[in-house]
Amino acid sequence: MPRTKQELYALLSDAVVEMDEDTSVALSNESVEAGYDAFETIDQGLAKGMERAGKLFDESEYFVPELLMCADALNAGVNILKPYIKTEEQSEKHRIVIGVIEGDTHDIGKNLVKLMLSSAGFEVIDLGRDVPPISFVENAIKENAEIIMMSSLMTTTMDGMKETIQLLNEKGVREQFKVAVGGGPVSSGFAEKIGADGYSSNANQAVKLANEWCRQIK
Repeated sequence: MPRTKQELYALLSDAVVEMDEDTSVALSNESVEAGYDAFETIDQGLAKGMERAGKLFDESEYFVPELLMCADALNAGVNILKPYIKTEEQSEKHRIVIGVIEGDTHDIGKNLVKLMLSSAGFEVIDLGRDVPPISFVENAIKENAEIIMMSSLMTTTMDGMKETIQLLNEKGVREQFKVAVGGGPVSSGFAEKIGADGYSSNANQAVKLANEWCRQIK
């Protein structure tokens, strides 16, 4: 008898936290064979494990080497599930510029958000990590994007998000873009304080936010 979704998701989450790539692959294959939704398996299983690993990192239970091995376990599962994600077709592709703010090279969360957004039918322009504020602004204008998403896992780099919004204002283009921020130390209060339009604590929430904004844009 196959495991229930909830059982499988819990085990996948554990596999990521325990840095177990082999188990992550085996369970991801099991999810595919059981016919469970690939997007949901990533969101409720693998991503939840990465969230737990992030909390362990914040509590100094895990350090960078452990976090990277957790990411390897997550990516091993994602690679199995990615071909089975049902991509939503949008009549008009909405463009999102995404990246990790300057001074920060932690891109695990950003990559997960990118995967989820692409699967939801968005066109995602990934600027990578350690991205200067001006690059967010210039690329959003050049690509005719509607949304800018910035992430940071370090409190020391969060001011770059504020600077990006200031640059949008200085160039007189702030109203052209919705701006979302996210990452471990980022909060909805911080987003409001710097003048961002929204905040997301995880990949699924980022997709919901983007969908909501695009309905308003229409």
